[in-house]
Amino acid sequence: MKLILRGGRVIDPSQNIDAELDILVENGKIASLDNNISIREDDTNTITTLDCTNVIIVPGLIDMHTHLREPGHEYKETVPSGGNAAIAGGFTSIACMPNTNPVNDNRSVTEFILKQARYADTAHIYPVAAISKGSDGTILTEFGDLKNAGAVAFSDDGKPVTNSLLMRSALEYGYSLDMPIISHCEEISLSASGSMNEGFVSTLLGLKGIPAIAENIMVERDIALADYTNTSVHIAHVSTAGSVRAIREAKRRGIRVTAETAPHYFTLTEDAVREFSTNTKVYPPLRSANDLEAIKEGLKDGTIDVIASDHAPHSSIEKDVEFEYAASGIIGLETSLSLSLKLVDDGIISLNQLIEKMSTSPARILRIRKGTLAVGADADITVIDTHKKWTVNVNDFRSKSRNCPFHGWNLKGKSVITIVGGKIKHKEK
Repeated sequence: MKLILRGGRVIDPSQNIDAELDILVENGKIASLDNNISIREDDTNTITTLDCTNVIIVPGLIDMHTHLREPGHEYKETVPSGGNAAIAGGFTSIACMPNTNPVNDNRSVTEFILKQARYADTAHIYPVAAISKGSDGTILTEFGDLKNAGAVAFSDDGKPVTNSLLMRSALEYGYSLDMPIISHCEEISLSASGSMNEGFVSTLLGLKGIPAIAENIMVERDIALADYTNTSVHIAHVSTAGSVRAIREAKRRGIRVTAETAPHYFTLTEDAVREFSTNTKVYPPLRSANDLEAIKEGLKDGTIDVIASDHAPHSSIEKDVEFEYAASGIIGLETSLSLSLKLVDDGIISLNQLIEKMSTSPARILRIRKGTLAVGADADITVIDTHKKWTVNVNDFRSKSRNCPFHGWNLKGKSVITIVGGKIKHKEK
């Protein structure tokens, strides 16, 4: 299939490009990137032309932190439904966390996820395997075998690795295999049984709080371990000002640490919990206004490298209960881009920075050959209309789940075309 995208503003941080260009796609690859690309007369009947006037063309967006729930919880999400949600949100690649049932701690589960991904034929799916068997923090998984099976990273996300010796070993083995370790930072002795951020609002509502220090302590520990072992670590879902400070200082000292946050941490605060909507219950919890501003500053100055959705689907079974008993999690694949574009409108970051954090940087951290529109690269392309206004309606989502706190919100900016491997997988009507 041949495609030509004409007249769009191409933004590609991997090549320092921000210009009006045409893109020619042939055989699933970027064939040319230039002004006014000409088409041979005998090609006119075999090439699809997309008019991209007044829209943005960027390397396919990459979400390096999603939960697809399959195997084990297919009533919440499956690899196909999650893949469909991804392309609807503009993502051409997603990395799925291992807290499935059974846990993705062995070759057979990794291979199953990849088989389902091939069947779904939506976005590229990259499995993240567990650090420890059963994610119980006791015995390391077979890192080499899991890498060979197709895993791209290791994490016990959903649970912290509380054993520091085990985490040290994970960092060392992961580094030797050139595989990132993604850390869920939580000191469970401080966070256990908490429902929301600890502070005035939690006291007012009578809900047990989760203090920011529960995250900060483990961020500091993992930075110290990476420093001591001369390895690298990626910090997941950063939510506190203390974590941002620690990561900024570690980078200043030359420690190889990268970090991500999610849109809800720079969009909502603990005040959103006041109505007791379980769709505002997430882990880490929504934090204070000061934390939110620190997250924005961390995105602005490069302390936080990546924006990831932390798409965490749950059904009404887990959400339509009392707040303290509800499962933690927010779906985000179909709202992540639009919520993040507000950072650009508000002057926090530039469009170039946004695309870097949602494409180029996650590709670099995951060591996958994506996040670029260079000639010869896979033709994974996202086309964004930054002016398109739309209203969030969870009933229109491709995801199986509806646990979204942004239902009814009026947003500006949306992916309108998603191209994966040179094929148009999603196009807004």
